[in-house]
Formats: sequence, C-alpha cells, structure tokens
Amino acid sequence: MTVTAAPPAPPTPEPVVHKPSVRRKLVPYWLLLPGILWLLVFFALPMLYQASTSVQTGSLEEGFEVTWHFQTYWDALTEYYPQFVRSLLYAGTATLLCLLFGYPLAYLIAFRAGRWRNLLLVLVIAPFFTSFLIRTLAWKTILADGGPVVDVLNTIGFLDVTDWLGMTDGSRVLATPLAVVTGLTYNFLPFMILPLYTSLERIDPRLHEAARDLYARPSTVFRKVTFPLSMPGVVSGTLLTFIPASGDYVNAELLGSTDTRMIGNVIQSQFLRVLDYPTAAALSFILMAVVLIMVTFYIRRAGTEELV
Repeated sequence: MTVTAAPPAPPTPEPVVHKPSVRRKLVPYWLLLPGILWLLVFFALPMLYQASTSVQTGSLEEGFEVTWHFQTYWDALTEYYPQFVRSLLYAGTATLLCLLFGYPLAYLIAFRAGRWRNLLLVLVIAPFFTSFLIRTLAWKTILADGGPVVDVLNTIGFLDVTDWLGMTDGSRVLATPLAVVTGLTYNFLPFMILPLYTSLERIDPRLHEAARDLYARPSTVFRKVTFPLSMPGVVSGTLLTFIPASGDYVNAELLGSTDTRMIGNVIQSQFLRVLDYPTAAALSFILMAVVLIMVTFYIRRAGTEELV
C-alpha cells in the first residue's frame, strides 16, 4: 500500500506594513504650530525685547540705546531690595494662609460634599465672575476704619496681636500689611483650592478603607495616606498662588500704603510714571530669576514633579 505524502502547506504571507507617509508624520507638528507661534509672538519676543531694554541707557526724550549696561541690574537690586523682600514675604504668607484655609475646604468638597459638590465648586470659582479690581475694592470697604469687621477684630483683641507683630497700625487695618496679605489671600485662594480638590478627588477611597481596616486612626490615615497622595495638588496650588502673588501690585496699591509697596508697584511705577524703562525691565528679570530659583528648589524638596 502506497502512502501519499500530504502536500506542503502554502507559505504564510507576510503582513503588509504600511509605512506612514511624510504628510502623516508632519501632522503633529502642524497641530503644534499655532501654539508655538503664540508662544513666540506673545512670550519669547516680548522677553527678548525686555532683555534688550534692560541693558539700554538714555531717556524717553533722547531715546534709548543698547549699551550693554549691566550695572542697571545691580543698581536696581541694591535700591529696591526692601520691596523684593517684602513681596516674597507677603506672597509667602498669603500662600501659607491659602493652604491652611484651602486644604480643609478642598477635602470637604472631595470626600464629604456629596450632592453639594458641584455647588461648592461653583462657589469656589464664583469670584472669577467679577473683575479682579472690583473684588479688591470690595475689601477696601470691608476693612474700612470703624466698620463692623474692624470693630469685631478690635473687640476680640486680634488687632492687639497683629499690632505687636507689626501687621497693623493700632486699630487701623487699611494701609497696613495685614490688609495687603488679606487681599492676596482672598484673590488667590481659588488657585489653591482647585488643584487640591483635583488631587484629592483622584485618591482611591479603597486606600482609606484599607487603612481603617488596619485600625489606623483618622489622623494617621490623613498623615500616612491622604496628605502624601495629595502632594501634587499641594505643589501645584502653592506655585499657582505664590508666583502671581509675588508680582502682584493691585492689592498693595488699593489696600496698602507707601510702606507696603511690593516690587510689582515699583515696576509699574518705573514703566508708567518714572518712564525709566531699563530699570523696570531689570527689576522684572530679577524677580523672574528669584522666583524661578525658589520654585526649582521647592519642587525638588517637595519630592514630586507631577503638577496637577
């Protein structure tokens, strides 16, 4: 009996790999082009212009000329260093207060608000529905001399403590550091709450349940689970608060006095009143450099580079 061998199986055809065309490869770059152009026109070019302005000499009547006069930076820093220190101190204090006030509220919205969560979020962003200037002017009325807020603070002895700390002047709140810090805290508080809420809302509730199953106290759950996992929100919120607050000038202009001027007030005055453009540009770059160094050091010390 003859056994016939089975015919060999046909070769499996190799899958056809379609190489992306050159046009398809360029699609992501074309999509990025509007954003790149926006950054170049409205960020990079103005910065280059201000950099050239900072090393110019001259006057508005005679004209300014680039002479690479870097002495302007040293002169600006030595003359206005008190305003620099004051700006960083006010911004740091406001950022700390925003964190102390904003974290409990963000925690409440993320874990305890229930059906009221959306309403509370709307209330957080409600100040953005009005002008920054109007919100600051409202505090000028709230903290007016002889007003109910000042009377209550004076009755409970709060102003005695702030006067001892140098934050107020007797029973007066307006035109004092306390008024400026209060305005900064109020105006930038939403920038702290929203990143904190986003970070807290991402935490898996099962982690809290597991910690409680291990008989951890509520304080231990917060210290070991909640707060470490919310650090990206803490870092983002503090940066979004501190950076604009350090360069703010509206609160110090409307709620403060000449003794509470921040570096933003000096830059604004140099640009619009004194018309000393090189000094104003130099001050702007010094402020940017100082904030950038502080932010870099802070992010590294915080142990996270994830920003919400």
